[in-house]
Amino acid sequence: MVVGLLVRSGLLAGTVYYTRKVGIWGDTDQTDKLYNNVKAALCPYVQKLEKQLPFEVPELPRTGEMRFLAKHYYNEGVKNSFRFIHMLPCYAGRGLKKVKDTFQDFAKSPAITGEQESSAAK
Repeated sequence: MVVGLLVRSGLLAGTVYYTRKVGIWGDTDQTDKLYNNVKAALCPYVQKLEKQLPFEVPELPRTGEMRFLAKHYYNEGVKNSFRFIHMLPCYAGRGLKKVKDTFQDFAKSPAITGEQESSAAK
């Protein structure tokens, strides 16, 4: 358990260090430069792969489109997180009511079936 935690922590720290070193956490110019470098590095492999695939591969999105999509999905994530937090008391109330009803159902004695009624009446 401790070893697993140390391994995961090390991987997380290494990932943060590497992404910071590469420029993901830098200013927008640095991130644009990184995106263009990755795009240029992948271009020959994509062209080679396009020749082997029976369908057409779409182009990578431009930097402006990527920014727009990143902002859009980030904002949607924030909105949905706050919506969930806003509805959390309602969800908790429903869950507690369901748990209470389930325990009340378990607390009731089982119903007597037809065969048991006839043998109990004799």
